[in-house]
Amino acid sequence: MKLLYNGPGKDWSQGLPLGNGRLGAVLHGGAGHETWNMTEITFWSGKSERFGGAPNAKEKLAQMREAFFRGDYAEGDKLAKETLQPKKGNFGTNLSLCDVLITYAHEGEGLMRELDLETAVASISYRGQDAVPIQREYFASHADGVVAARIAGERKGKVSFTLRLQGRTDTFAAWNEEDGESIGFRAQATESIHSDGTCGVMAQGLARVAIEGGKLLSEDGQLTVEGADAAVIYFAVATDFGRENDDGWLKESREKVEAATTLGFEKLKESHVADYRSLYGRVSLGLDSPAELAELPTDVRIRRLRSGQTGDLALIALFYQYGRYLTIAGSREDSPLPLNLQGIWNDGEANRMAWSCDYHLDVNTQMNYYPTEISNLAECHVPLMNYIERLAEAGRAAATDFYGADGWVAHVFSNAWGFASPGWETSWGLNVTGGLWIAMHMKEHYEYGLDRQFLTRQAYPVMKQAALFFLDYMTVHPKYGWLVTGPSNSPENSFFPGAPEDGAQQLSMGTTMDQMLVHDLFVFCLEAAEQLQIDAEFRAQLRAAIRLLPPLMIGKRGQLQEWLEDYEEAQPEHRHFSHLYGLYPGSQIDPKQTPELAEAIRNTLLGRMQQGELEDIEFTAALFATGFSRLHDGDRAASHVRHLIGELCFDNLLSYSKPGVAGAETNIFVIDGNFGGTAAIADMLLQSHAGVIHLLPALPQDWASGSYRGLRAKGGIEVDAAWESGRLSGAVIKAYQACEVSVRYGSQTVQMVLEAGKSRRLDHGLNVRDIAAKRD
Repeated sequence: MKLLYNGPGKDWSQGLPLGNGRLGAVLHGGAGHETWNMTEITFWSGKSERFGGAPNAKEKLAQMREAFFRGDYAEGDKLAKETLQPKKGNFGTNLSLCDVLITYAHEGEGLMRELDLETAVASISYRGQDAVPIQREYFASHADGVVAARIAGERKGKVSFTLRLQGRTDTFAAWNEEDGESIGFRAQATESIHSDGTCGVMAQGLARVAIEGGKLLSEDGQLTVEGADAAVIYFAVATDFGRENDDGWLKESREKVEAATTLGFEKLKESHVADYRSLYGRVSLGLDSPAELAELPTDVRIRRLRSGQTGDLALIALFYQYGRYLTIAGSREDSPLPLNLQGIWNDGEANRMAWSCDYHLDVNTQMNYYPTEISNLAECHVPLMNYIERLAEAGRAAATDFYGADGWVAHVFSNAWGFASPGWETSWGLNVTGGLWIAMHMKEHYEYGLDRQFLTRQAYPVMKQAALFFLDYMTVHPKYGWLVTGPSNSPENSFFPGAPEDGAQQLSMGTTMDQMLVHDLFVFCLEAAEQLQIDAEFRAQLRAAIRLLPPLMIGKRGQLQEWLEDYEEAQPEHRHFSHLYGLYPGSQIDPKQTPELAEAIRNTLLGRMQQGELEDIEFTAALFATGFSRLHDGDRAASHVRHLIGELCFDNLLSYSKPGVAGAETNIFVIDGNFGGTAAIADMLLQSHAGVIHLLPALPQDWASGSYRGLRAKGGIEVDAAWESGRLSGAVIKAYQACEVSVRYGSQTVQMVLEAGKSRRLDHGLNVRDIAAKRD
C-alpha cells in the first residue's frame, strides 16, 4: 500500500499529498530543490452575504409555474431569470496558502519517492554529496496540528539547505523571527475573480527549523542550514475563520510548533502514526495479483493500465485505500469544514477561472463522501454533518427571500459561510434540491450507525426543516394531479420541449432527480418521527404528500425519464445523469425489487456510453462504475474503474477533469473521482440497501480471488469476506448492536439474528455458525 516513484516530482501533478484534516501539503521536487504547496481548509476569500429576492416571491413563483404548465418554457425561463438570478459579489474560493521552497546545497542520484498509506508518511531517499545516502521523511500530524519533516544523512555534516516561504496572495508577508530559527508569516485570502479583492480569511503561521550539528542562519526572510547532521522542519498555521472577535488564534501556530519541537520528531511521528492507524487500520482489501507488479513505480503502473494491461489488480486495491487515505487526511472529526472540490489541497487552476474551489452541490461534494460510511470512516463524515447543519441555518434566508417559503433551501453550490442562494445562471444554478441532496448524507450517516442521539440532535431537525420547505414550496400539477417541484433543472442537462430547431431548455417542473430526493426526504422524516414518537400532525402531512408524488417513469426509448415529460435530450453526451441517484446512492431502483426500472436505468447508462462525444471526466466515470455495480454488472463497473485510474488520474493518482469540459482550460484537479472510484470498488464487494446485506454483489470475473476486512453495512454491522475462483469462501458478520438481518449471496439468502458485540460466520453455502470473536 505505497505510492512509489523513481525520480523527482516535476510539478504538482506528481506531488505527494499530505493532510491532517485541516492543513494540507503537496510535496514535489527532487534532490536539489523541493516545494511544499501548503493549503488550509478555511483559507477562503469572500465573506458571508445575503441576497434579497422578490418581496412578492410567491406571486412571482406562481407566474413562472403558470408559464411552464402551459408549455411556454421560454417565458418561464425569462421570468425565472428576473427573480431567481440575483447579482452576487463576494462568494469567494478556497485558496492556496503559500509555498515552502527548499533549495539543497547538492544534487543527488538514485532518487526514490514514496507515500506509505499504512503510516501516512512520505519519504525521499537518494545518494547525495560523496554518494552519502540522504533520507527525508514527511507527515502531517492531526494529533499535534503540524506538518513535520526530517532530513538526515548517513554521515555527519551532509545536510545543507535554504528554506523560504512564498505567498500565493498579494497580502502575504513573511519575516525572520527573533528566535533565529523560525520564519513567521501572515496572509489574507484575497483574489478578484470570485470576490472584490478586499475580503477574506486571515491566516498567521510559523515555520521552524531545528538542527543536529552544523549551523543555522536566519536572515533576509530565509533560514539556512550548513553542514548539519540532521534537520527537522515544523510548520503550522491558524486562521480567524469563525473567530473574528477572538484573537487567540494568533498564538496557535507558535504554540503548536513549540509543543512539537519539545516533543521531537520521533515522538511526534509515533503519535501521528498511532492516531492515523486508528482509522486506516480498520479496513484491508486484497485482490490476487502478481506480486512483481506492486513493486513497479506507480506512474508506470498507471501507464500500463492506460495501455490496456489489466492484470495489476493490486493497483485497484491501492486506489481504494488511497481514497480512504485521502478521506482521513482531508476530513477529520474536528475539521472546521468538509472536503471541497479539491479536498483540502489546491492546484490553483479552479481559482483562476469561473469554477471556484467551493462546495458544488450537484454531485461533487456528495461524491467526496460516498465511500466514507462503507469504508469504516464514520468519524470523517462528521465535518459534513456539521456543515449541513450550518447550511440549513443559512438556507432559511434563501427560502424566505426567493420562494416565500418555510424551512430551508440551498441550490447548486455553496461556500465556507453556507451560501444558499440560486447560482449565477438559472440554466445551471437553479438546482432547488442541491441542499437536500447534500443533506441526504445525514440519512446515510444515521442508517449506518443508528446513533439515536445524532438522529435527535442533528439529522431529524435539519431534515424536518427541509421537508417543511418542500411541503410549502411544491405545487400540484394541473394536468396530472401530482405534487411537483419547480422551476428547477436536472443538473446540468438540457432538453427539447418541442422540435430541436426551436431550441433547448433547462428549466421545467418536477424533474426526476427532484422527485427522488423529495420522496426519500419525506419517507425518512416520516419514519424518524414515528420512531421518536413526535410531530403527529407533521407525519400526517408527509403521508398525504407521499401519496401525491410522481412515479418514476420509463420513456419511449426504454430509458428512465430524466424529466416529468418524455423530452428528447439536447445533449445526450452530457457528463451529468443525476437521476442515477435513485439507483446509487439511493435505493428506490433495485434489480430485484424494481426490475423494470433497473432495466430502464441500464438503458440510460448504455445509451450515454454509446455517445461518441461523451463528456469523459472523473465523476462521470465514477457514476458509471457505481451505477453498473448496483445493477450487479461487475465487469462493466470494473472497466469504468480502470478507465478512471488509467485515463483520468495524474501520476500521483489524484483525479482530474479534462480541458474543454465545463469551461476547463487544462487538466484540473477535482478530487471527487478518487472518492467516487473508492465508493464503486467497495460497492462491488458489499451492498446493504433495500434491507439486505449483499455479499460480492458485483464481483468482476477478473477479480477471481481476494478478501476484505472491516467494510460496514447499514444497521451497525461490519463485514469480512473472502473468495476464491470467483466464489465466496466465507464471511464474518459482526454486529455493533442486536439486530436481525438478511444476508444474500448470489441466489441464496439467509436470516441471521445477531447479538451486540458478537460475530457469526458464514461459509460458501451461507451456513451460519457462531464464533468466539467479538468486536474490539
